[in-house]
Amino acid sequence: MSTIQVLDKTFEPYLKEAAIQEKITELAGQLNKDYAGKRPLFLSILNGSFLFTADLFKQVTIESEVSFIKLASYKGTSSTGNVITAIGLDTNVKDRHIIILEDIIDTGKTLHHYLPQLDSMQPASVKIAVLLNKKEALQYPVQVDYSCFDIPNKFVVGYGLDYDGLGRNSKDIYQLKA
Repeated sequence: MSTIQVLDKTFEPYLKEAAIQEKITELAGQLNKDYAGKRPLFLSILNGSFLFTADLFKQVTIESEVSFIKLASYKGTSSTGNVITAIGLDTNVKDRHIIILEDIIDTGKTLHHYLPQLDSMQPASVKIAVLLNKKEALQYPVQVDYSCFDIPNKFVVGYGLDYDGLGRNSKDIYQLKA
């Protein structure tokens, strides 16, 4: 792995594909165990979590469904402070066990904004599974139930994560070079 250029920024290697896949396999095993017999709905937050969702869902062996919503709060390398729902939920979640799949929890604003909307639909339970958790960047109370990696407060791209829409198409994850 060498550095990559995305627009005006240079990124250096951070997490290799093999490590990502290993953690996803562990997460799938835990979810298969925790949700056996419950038929959960995996709710993937687009755009960033599409690769994470696809790789995880391939390893989920329990009866389950997947749906997608699009929430956005980033422009460039920082949050805009506003959360927009670009694609809403089109599935009835009443009395369903929901597992939200998110690529990264940064400030927590996006999910903090969305969770009350989801709760108003009366699901049986809501849990959050993330690929990357930036605990030190958290500014809103969001309970992460499953995390593949806890990472420092660094800007990252690759494996679905982007910088102004670009850089998502790497199998590895890169961090902004200092």
